[in-house]
Amino acid sequence: MSVSGGLHKAFERGKTVGCQTIQIFTKNERQWKSKPLGELELAAWQAAVLAHEIMPVITHDSYLINLANPAEEPWEKSLVAFKDEIERNTLLGIPYLVTHAGAHLTSGEEAGLTRIAQAVNRVHNEIIDETGNAPGTMILFETTAGQGSSLGYKFEHWGRLLDQLEHPEWTGICFDTCHVFASGYDLTTPEGYESTMDEFQHFIGLDRLRAFHMNDSQKGLGSRVDRHEAIGKGAMGLEPFRFLMNDARFSNTPMVLETPKGPDEKEDIVNMATLRGLVRGAN
Repeated sequence: MSVSGGLHKAFERGKTVGCQTIQIFTKNERQWKSKPLGELELAAWQAAVLAHEIMPVITHDSYLINLANPAEEPWEKSLVAFKDEIERNTLLGIPYLVTHAGAHLTSGEEAGLTRIAQAVNRVHNEIIDETGNAPGTMILFETTAGQGSSLGYKFEHWGRLLDQLEHPEWTGICFDTCHVFASGYDLTTPEGYESTMDEFQHFIGLDRLRAFHMNDSQKGLGSRVDRHEAIGKGAMGLEPFRFLMNDARFSNTPMVLETPKGPDEKEDIVNMATLRGLVRGAN
């Protein structure tokens, strides 16, 4: 949801299109620096929380952050920005922060995963040292399509990363359907869907799957190209979403759309109606 005019505006926009949950950016996602959250902005946010049934469970961090960067200066810059994202979430009382985590660029996958782990451990320890408390938001590593040198296009990547974290219980996974399909996991058949979930369970554990990004894919299976499409209008079709919407394991897991949309957000209404229409037994 857009936060134009103030973060609190996202609630009314979400209500207008029928959302039960929303995802927002708490700052400009294409800039490093952010304006601190002021008292008036926090008060407006809290008032909106109380006035709406929508629970703002997810934010997404800046697209500039790369916790896997092998170069010191941009890595340090990413750490500062990432810590700021966590602190903003904590002030707003939002439990989940989604991150793309990073691209190894030239260092290789194993070195890149270690670099991300070092970044997360350091940020967590800094927050503990400064506040005496655990971070107020859970980091959700987003599955990726594997475009370029992006990490996280294999479930085993996240398993290896979690093994290196000092506090893995403060992290989880955001499952992006487009990304998972584009990275090579076939969700279009019952057998492929169950095989995908079995592999997720093996390397990560389904208890760590805390959110979904529900997106069809413009590109085909295994293309490793990140291009979102409207639900049922891309290479995935409706079947993967039918499986997900009727999987009791995820009945209480938040799902948000990142599908293309125009200025009036009517596409969100159509996509949500399509998804809800896939639920067996629904009126």
